[in-house]
Amino acid sequence: MAIIIVMSIGFLIGYFIFPKKWKGKNDRIQILLTTLLIFSMGVSLGSRENFLKDIIGMGWESLVLCVLPIIGSIIVVYGLSIVAFKNKKH
Repeated sequence: MAIIIVMSIGFLIGYFIFPKKWKGKNDRIQILLTTLLIFSMGVSLGSRENFLKDIIGMGWESLVLCVLPIIGSIIVVYGLSIVAFKNKKH
């Protein structure tokens, strides 16, 4: 819940207060900090003693949890595309 609150506050500040002329600098800062976050997550995972063993153990479960939403998304988008473009000519 805290993440949603912080993100909402950031959105409101960005929308109403943040100067448009700083947008380019803000983009670069976001990329830098996102890279730092991903790096620190990698260090944290890499320092776990049984990380590779845990990953292998979770492999099938992770695969299913990855593939099922992808298939569901494709089905939903395909169905919505048929409905949305039903009356449109190609």
